Amino acid sequence: MSGALLQELQGGVLTLTLNRPTAGNAIDLELARALMLAAIQCDEDRSIRCVVLTGGGKLFCAGGDVASFAAAGEQTPSLIKEMTAYLHSAIARFARMEKPLITAVNGAAAGAGFSLAILGDIALASTAASFNLAYGSIGLSPDGGATWMLPRLIGLRRAQELMMTGQRLSAAEAAALGLVTRTVDATELTEEVAKLATRLAAGPTQASGRTRNLLLSSFSTSLETQMENEARAIAACAGGAEAREGIAAFLAKRAANFLV
Repeated sequence: MSGALLQELQGGVLTLTLNRPTAGNAIDLELARALMLAAIQCDEDRSIRCVVLTGGGKLFCAGGDVASFAAAGEQTPSLIKEMTAYLHSAIARFARMEKPLITAVNGAAAGAGFSLAILGDIALASTAASFNLAYGSIGLSPDGGATWMLPRLIGLRRAQELMMTGQRLSAAEAAALGLVTRTVDATELTEEVAKLATRLAAGPTQASGRTRNLLLSSFSTSLETQMENEARAIAACAGGAEAREGIAAFLAKRAANFLV
């Protein structure tokens, strides 16, 4: 396990904490690779039922480690290709794993940190958080899936404005746009995330995973194809232990226990 990314598994909830606080949790090669390995673990480990991604210290993530770009000199393009290979692999797996993802945005999210912040199925932002794509200010174009995720969340027009101008958004502005699910008082973020993660971890993770994948595919398929995908997914769910428990609990008028 890398020191750049802390992991804590408790009650089926894996909390991943970006741990480069003195560098604003900026993503360097070590952190990018650690995120990829953690995403693979989340995808494979059945004991993990919900994932929380947050930042250590005052910032959520300042984006790419610009200091390492400068130090690489003429090798910067090669460095960025290696870094994005790890980072993009991580983001793809976090997006498609069969477990819900909560992003707890505790502070500023910029550049690739912006992409990580909005990746959650549920994104909770501290009232102290802010959001800034920031790439243009250093002469770079976006990465981390931002050009894919952002138009889907807020529409092409608003995405164009944010990417071209580098406008900084407060947590309240991000919530109003639909970038995050809602804002939470800074003093209550940890508690609110823990409650939500516990609830999701106790839920039907196989059904949640299929729901996540259906939503991801919905923008690129026709209505008929999407309904066929839905039919196959719900039928697959119906043959599993979660559905048997859920249906039995419904008929018995008791709470379902998806952990058995």
